[in-house]
Amino acid sequence: MLDNDMTMNKGKPVDIEPFRDLYPFESNYLDRNGLRYHYVDQGHGDPVLMLHGNPTWSFYFRHLITGLSAGCRTVAPDHMGCGLSDKPPLNRYDYRLQSRVDDVTALMAHVNPDRPITLVVHDWGGMIGMTWALENLDRIGRIVITNTAGFLPPGKKPIPWRLRVIRSLTPIAVPAVLGFNLFSAAAVYMAPKRRLSAKVRAGLTAPYNCPANRMATLKFVQDIPLVPQDPSYGIVRRTDDGLHRLSHIPMLICWGKHDFVFDLDYYDEWRRRFPLAEAHLFENAGHYLLEDEPEAVLATIADFFNRHPVR
Repeated sequence: MLDNDMTMNKGKPVDIEPFRDLYPFESNYLDRNGLRYHYVDQGHGDPVLMLHGNPTWSFYFRHLITGLSAGCRTVAPDHMGCGLSDKPPLNRYDYRLQSRVDDVTALMAHVNPDRPITLVVHDWGGMIGMTWALENLDRIGRIVITNTAGFLPPGKKPIPWRLRVIRSLTPIAVPAVLGFNLFSAAAVYMAPKRRLSAKVRAGLTAPYNCPANRMATLKFVQDIPLVPQDPSYGIVRRTDDGLHRLSHIPMLICWGKHDFVFDLDYYDEWRRRFPLAEAHLFENAGHYLLEDEPEAVLATIADFFNRHPVR
């Protein structure tokens, strides 16, 4: 019932002024069928496209945007329903993987970078980004992988029980996520290894300030494909099967060791598929790697960029 109700409700505006010092970037918007798709576009030079996951937004990449934009053009969108993008009801947007990929395609056509792109992905951004990369192989110059997947669960690994409960549409799942903000509010405590400041926690959760603004956090989980009958399974299967086509592209894997979703089985699977990739396992970091080790990860990425210039 709550899902149907959400097609009628309107969300509250997102107030980022309390943490503007942490996120001092100019906002840009792309029109997507009457919906506003927000993105950051900072700096000049080699383009770096950063794709976030659930329940984060471009705020999660703030350290990389600041640190890399002196020599790169950093582009970081908020997926529809996330961050400062519009929060459409279900009758305006289907919140499926294909729509996410189509949004990125439209964005990159709009910003139209004239050099090969470096792709930085995290969480759901990995599947979105890898699918987009396979459709745009000639545009990919480098790839940075952080705590994500671009393939089906390795070894038929089950997803964590917390995600299974939400995905299964049990009677408590929808009200817990939409009504009580369980997914976003819990993530700021469970996803990082270290305790985040109150200001950072507020920044990460700010876009999800009312039930109508939390649809994406629910639908991302429900769109996780596990069996062929799931709507996004075919796309993930094709991406999984075609991932080897990226093996010639310089790749850096930065991984938070203490991740209860994308655990070391996923890290090992990336290394198995891309044995030539550079891999760094961060011992004191969790799923929110860029919150736990922002300086170390930035330094690692900057060094990788220096040693692997885009051709």
